[in-house]
Amino acid sequence: MTATAALRIGTRGSPLALAQAEETRRRLAEADDGLDPDAIEIVVIKTTGDRVRDRPLAEIGGKGLFTKEIEDALLDGRIDVAVHSMKDMPTVLPPGLAMGAMLPRADPRDALILRSGDGLADLPAGAVVGTTSLRRQALVLHRRPDLKVATLRGNVETRLAKLARGEVDATLLAMAGLQRLGKDHVATCALAPEEMLPAVAQGAIGIEMRADDAATADRLAAIDHAETTTRVAAERAMLAVLDGSCRTPIAGLAELDGNGGLSLRGLVARPDGGEVFEAARGGPAADAAAAAAIGRAVGEELLASAGAMLAALALPEDGAG
Repeated sequence: MTATAALRIGTRGSPLALAQAEETRRRLAEADDGLDPDAIEIVVIKTTGDRVRDRPLAEIGGKGLFTKEIEDALLDGRIDVAVHSMKDMPTVLPPGLAMGAMLPRADPRDALILRSGDGLADLPAGAVVGTTSLRRQALVLHRRPDLKVATLRGNVETRLAKLARGEVDATLLAMAGLQRLGKDHVATCALAPEEMLPAVAQGAIGIEMRADDAATADRLAAIDHAETTTRVAAERAMLAVLDGSCRTPIAGLAELDGNGGLSLRGLVARPDGGEVFEAARGGPAADAAAAAAIGRAVGEELLASAGAMLAALALPEDGAG
């Protein structure tokens, strides 16, 4: 901590994570006239997910791999807030921690990036799609069982480089991440949710804090985006019912209609794409609690139809919810 730091933001060190931390710093400074941006320190913390890059996430622990070390730093006071991609967050937070704010959600869709062609239908039989996401794998194979899927780890730049070298014929990345890096022009197309339902909370940035830190809570409340908080509450409530992890292909997207209503679509798939179960609900969502109730209802519906498959897929996992 520097001598002048008024607030310390913990983050991973990838270009995308740093861009998200910088956006958080800017919004905090803009919301508090007395807070000098230079007095907000960004603290880079390397996570297990950053260190282990040669294996799929599901094999080494899942979602908690990108949050545990940062949350440890938050709990022991080395940082004051933690900035996360909400799609990486377990549904159950460690005791003593809470989500303090959500930033405005970016485009939640998946970007398809091809070496040639205009869409998924243009890939020839046997073409290789690189991804680490079981959700993307399942939905690609559900639509195109003639394709192959290969593990493609690394940050955005690394994956694009591997595609350019011809290691794979196509890859999928979050549109939100490309936009935040100024690289959305590399997307061949953005896939409509009807074609590929996004990951839960994709495109949303969450800011985590110590639950008893009232001063920081006040600062974060000033930058919370209520619509994003409501949408993410519905999606994560659905995920919590399903006990979803990186080993389970689960997707969900909540949307607001502008008149106080929320609709949520959810999906559970077999990793090989052979089975896909879907559910949807809607209703009034005046706040996050009402939205979460809709999310739980969608989760229960999916659990009723896909419970046997989920039980077969379930494996012990440290740190992921």
